[in-house]
Amino acid sequence: MLTAEEKQSYRDKISTVDAEGKRVWIYPKKPSGPYYNWRKWVSYGLLILLFAGPFLRIDGQPVLLLNILERKFIILGQVFWPQDFHLFALALIAGVVFIILFTVVYGRLFCGWVCPQTIFMEMLFRRIEYAIEGDWTAQRKLDKEPWHRTKVLKKGSKHLIFFVISFIIANTFLAYIIGSEELISIITDPPAEHVGGLLAILIFTGVFYGVFAKFREQVCTTVCPYGRLQGVLLDRKSVVVSYDYNRGEPRGKFRKKEDREEVGKGDCIECMQCVQVCPTGIDIRNGTQLECINCTACIDACNTIMDQVNLPRDLIRYDSEEAIADPTKKSGFRMDTRSVAYSLVLVALLGVIGALLFMRSQVETSVLRTPGTMYQEQPDGRISNLYQYKVVNKSNEELEVMLTTPDHPDAEISFVGQESIIQVPPQGTAEGAMFIILPQSAIREISQEINLQVESPAGEEFEAVSTTFLGPVK
Repeated sequence: MLTAEEKQSYRDKISTVDAEGKRVWIYPKKPSGPYYNWRKWVSYGLLILLFAGPFLRIDGQPVLLLNILERKFIILGQVFWPQDFHLFALALIAGVVFIILFTVVYGRLFCGWVCPQTIFMEMLFRRIEYAIEGDWTAQRKLDKEPWHRTKVLKKGSKHLIFFVISFIIANTFLAYIIGSEELISIITDPPAEHVGGLLAILIFTGVFYGVFAKFREQVCTTVCPYGRLQGVLLDRKSVVVSYDYNRGEPRGKFRKKEDREEVGKGDCIECMQCVQVCPTGIDIRNGTQLECINCTACIDACNTIMDQVNLPRDLIRYDSEEAIADPTKKSGFRMDTRSVAYSLVLVALLGVIGALLFMRSQVETSVLRTPGTMYQEQPDGRISNLYQYKVVNKSNEELEVMLTTPDHPDAEISFVGQESIIQVPPQGTAEGAMFIILPQSAIREISQEINLQVESPAGEEFEAVSTTFLGPVK
């Protein structure tokens, strides 16, 4: 009979590492069932969106572009620049709050159904492995066999396909950074013209290949911080993949025509199917664990066995620990004090982000005095300062912009090498130098603030900016 400490010993280690610290290779059985079929359709839809994403357009702009190199970001056709960093910061905070709220209520539903690591591993790479090497027993047998022609052919073809898919994934992620047009240009140009880009693609291809061919579930159990956050995010009311120990215990082998209740057995027949299909190698009957990604493979496997032995389904199901421990408790979605608090914070953040987006100007302008320069006195006695300006056009149309000084109608703005109307390309920038010239009667301090109005030639006001003006004080 195991002691209480021995029963909980599984929590002292992860299932993919043995007592000596060596990797335990997982051979999960190929899953099947309603949940698995639903996950397949969700995964196929998300994969189509992922690979088509760089080529989708809204008003001629990419749906998503995260060009870190040029500090240009496009989300749902809207262009964002570094000047919009506050929006990214708020969006990041809102995302963290959403993850907390979602996990508190629904556990790791994201990991099992939406996470790219799970989708690629279980719905793409693992299915290719099943198709080439067979189910888990065939894979285990093949790995133990000495190298021969069939083994070389199967292993070689599998890893070649893995590498090709990893190469496609790397190119897709690159398209989200540099844009699909630039990616097509790199592909069609001679490799010698893009040596750096090619090396980067090969490096990322190697990373993806290593993750899905070798590292696998270790990403979820070792690298990803989300699994380790469970300990502080989940509570007894969180809905997770759970084993009904009240129904299942004590476990016992199935015997035909046996009254399990009469002989003191629970509904768990020790078939081990839930363990064999688990992609992270855990026994869900031990309760919620770090490695569990809520993929539902164990639910499908258990329900299949329950049908075969004429026992009720859902011995393993989506439910909360509270509902499992006390069947009179209602399971499913609930809003307790913590959930309500997170929801209010999330709604407030989304409201602030929405308001900032609504009030967001399509023009962002900066006017700075040229460093290291002093004021200049003009022949007519007026004082001038030299400035560097930069105008960012966040819209998808070319804009014409003017700068005026509403507080100083007698001031003059003289641009260096161009006319007074600035042409700003769509999603582009225009920058240059200019002089602001004031009469000495308008100068009150050695350094004073001067306000500028950014507007169109038709008088549409975009924004107001300010800068400093140096001059003599008599």
